[in-house]
Amino acid sequence: MRGRLRNWLLLGAGSLFLGMGVVGIMLPVMPTTPFLLLAAGCYSHSSPRLARWLEGHPRLGPPLRAWRQQGAISPAAKVLAVTMMALGFGVVWLQGEMPMAGRLALAAVLVACAVFIVSRPHPAGAGGSTAPRRPR
Repeated sequence: MRGRLRNWLLLGAGSLFLGMGVVGIMLPVMPTTPFLLLAAGCYSHSSPRLARWLEGHPRLGPPLRAWRQQGAISPAAKVLAVTMMALGFGVVWLQGEMPMAGRLALAAVLVACAVFIVSRPHPAGAGGSTAPRRPR
């Protein structure tokens, strides 16, 4: 009985995360990939069929596979992520409603996240090989 409840909870959480990830595709202020990674993790423990579907999806699957296999993030996703973080921070800064200490703490967290994202390798074989390019 416990295993069934656990599976249902993971399946529900995976579906919630998948929905949030899909919403993140359309809304620039909401991330996509972290929610898809969470959905894939929940599905891998509750429904191998849904996990295979998600990883095999033509649009959602490639970034998941790149992350799982290589810890890689595409150059376009890096640019988009860092740009959205900067724009979001700009809005917070310009509104001025958050105390200065809060804005500085947010800036530190976002810079740390941006450094992590930018430091990830590019997916091999997807136009972003991790091998250095030779001049022609």
